[in-house]
Amino acid sequence: MDMLIALPTLPAAPALPDLQIRKPIGPEHDLIASWVAHHFSLAWASEARFALANRPLTLFVATRGLPCEPVGFCAHDATARGFVGPIGVLDSARRGGIGAALLLACLHDMRAMGYGYAVAGAVGAPDFFRRVAGAIEIPNSTPGIYAGLLRASPTAP
Repeated sequence: MDMLIALPTLPAAPALPDLQIRKPIGPEHDLIASWVAHHFSLAWASEARFALANRPLTLFVATRGLPCEPVGFCAHDATARGFVGPIGVLDSARRGGIGAALLLACLHDMRAMGYGYAVAGAVGAPDFFRRVAGAIEIPNSTPGIYAGLLRASPTAP
């Protein structure tokens, strides 16, 4: 299911101590795409690479510690213009507000770019999007933009 998010009424992103949410710089792009592929999926890594190629960048990364270690990411305008996602947070870092902070960073970025609404496509956690961003279900939106998506063969290397 896809969900619609009104951008003018967004709450502020939470401030989280010891966490940095930012757009990555050039030398980090391959590392982030590889990290996303390793921890999430090749499909999400493709979307991350696309968001990293956008100008301005449309991907945020959450890092903590020194040296900085990624713990989550969120992109927008990767699958299609006006879409937010994918969003991923390491299992070990969940339940601490990182996903909410990343999602809101992306949504505020979209609003600053002139969008009035965002679409979260193929949402796997609708309650999260409702709670954090006031998202509502878009009727008859499955499979939506993802119809006919190429999938890796089970026998592919």
